[in-house]
Amino acid sequence: SYTTDTKSREENKKTLENLYSLSVDITKIRRLKEWVLLQDVAYVKEIAAVLQEMGADETTVANIIERCPEAILHTPAEINSQRALWQLVCKNEKQLIKLIEQFPESFFTTEYQQNQKANILFLQELGLKNNIITRFLTSAPNIFYNPVEKNKNVIETLQRNYLNLGGSEANMKIWILKLLSQNPFILLNTSTAIQDNLEFLQKNGFTDQEVLQLLAKLKGFIFQLNSTTMQKSMLFSKNIFECSDQELKQLVLKCPALLYYSVPVLEERLEGLLKEGISIAQIRETPMVLELTTQIVQYRIKKLSALGYDIKSGNLESLNGTKKDFEVTYGKIQSKKERPIFNPVAPLHIED
Repeated sequence: SYTTDTKSREENKKTLENLYSLSVDITKIRRLKEWVLLQDVAYVKEIAAVLQEMGADETTVANIIERCPEAILHTPAEINSQRALWQLVCKNEKQLIKLIEQFPESFFTTEYQQNQKANILFLQELGLKNNIITRFLTSAPNIFYNPVEKNKNVIETLQRNYLNLGGSEANMKIWILKLLSQNPFILLNTSTAIQDNLEFLQKNGFTDQEVLQLLAKLKGFIFQLNSTTMQKSMLFSKNIFECSDQELKQLVLKCPALLYYSVPVLEERLEGLLKEGISIAQIRETPMVLELTTQIVQYRIKKLSALGYDIKSGNLESLNGTKKDFEVTYGKIQSKKERPIFNPVAPLHIED
């Protein structure tokens, strides 16, 4: 337990000396987490030795400590245990030290080692590849802090619902692994919340097949929603597009963002589109355009306008998709505009 009360405390001279000897920029630590320098006990040399043993050079060691100063407050035993833990999924120590340099906070959170180990083994049993588990350890570390029973419970709920919705036993494993790879944060939900959201969709007239389709399209984000926000978003869309329940359902299947985004977000995006002279009818025809932020829409319209493409009278499909998709569309429109109109059967007028 480290104290963050910095009043009337002095910096630990021994800690400072050891940090200087490792060429660590102490001003950075003072700016970031000065309280670390006030602790009575720190393991500067020991932690540096463990990192060097893994293959870190002096610059890397200094960089890690500057980015995550509390690393020096852990005992060498704690860090060696964490090292052994991450080695369950890392190819070698070279990869491990690279990860520690990029994500030091994730590595130096050692309070949940038993849970971390149990969850790593559970995800390996599920069939997740080590490189994906490594990605989770660095980008979604808190999913490993839960007791493994909690995560198992969420997975079992997903498996049960997948089968109940008509999914096949043969495809279930692939579906679960894909869902987890796309959005590991589903493990932070409770199994009750997952159940409630699926029931909400069924009560709103979505067939089992359509619910499965939505789950695939939403990449698991549906499990981070709740029935109240989904209800509000659907009601907002129904009013804006003046459509029946059946038509609304088709719009949601076409564009799950209508379910996922909150009313304020949808309002802001609609407003941005209308300001550009785009009509509600056009948006209803291509609702996927609401998945884009207002800034992205404005940028794309500007680029297309420069080519003489009038978005107000055209199709909004050209605005859609990822950055890569848009660049392909833009390239096609551009080459079409630059290509000279040539009629191969027209007579050539050649002057003598």
